[in-house]
Amino acid sequence: MKKCVFLILVIMVAIRTVGFSQTKKGTENLKNDTISVDSVEYCLIIIDPGFDTWLAAKPSKNFYSNNYYVQKNRFYFDEWNLRYTSENSNGLYDNYIDYNPDADYGIDINYRLYYYFKYFEETNHVKLLPFSR
Repeated sequence: MKKCVFLILVIMVAIRTVGFSQTKKGTENLKNDTISVDSVEYCLIIIDPGFDTWLAAKPSKNFYSNNYYVQKNRFYFDEWNLRYTSENSNGLYDNYIDYNPDADYGIDINYRLYYYFKYFEETNHVKLLPFSR
């Protein structure tokens, strides 16, 4: 159990510090009559040795739409943060997740985050959402 808690702590620290960091790629000046555009890139790193193997057995990222993943992640991160702030969290929810459902993280990150929550539920034998599959 201590090993599991340690892995979760490492994952949450990675999500908090690296997971949703923004890096600017620079600006592009298109033509004289257009404005410059900033592009933002997001990266999600999950440091759990079993996650990628587990994820390989799941449907591809295009099985559901990006909107589906965003809506599910909204519920999951709300519940996660609620449990994080609860005094009865049993140490499973070590970090607050700073997820903005209005930001465009792209289907890759939303897919991996959604399935991380599912992985967390399965490996820790907890249900984050009572209505989840």
